[in-house]
Amino acid sequence: MVCILCEKNKVEFWFGSLCTSCRRIKHHISINGDRVYQILDNVLSRTEEKQTIKEADEIKREIKVKEHNLRSKTQIKRGKEME
Repeated sequence: MVCILCEKNKVEFWFGSLCTSCRRIKHHISINGDRVYQILDNVLSRTEEKQTIKEADEIKREIKVKEHNLRSKTQIKRGKEME
């Protein structure tokens, strides 16, 4: 049986309808929601060189957001400890 999404690869299990790769994509969509579509549009609509640059930029941006969130949580904890 062939995957219903990519229509190329064989389905891994008899009871499934997606191949391993497409199941991974489905998993990312279920975790990240619409963000997956935004990333695909922003990154894959470019030449390979620009894709590499965009991927690096996206990773840097995500790291900054996570660092900011971590700092905010740490400051909140310190504020509670001082009370």
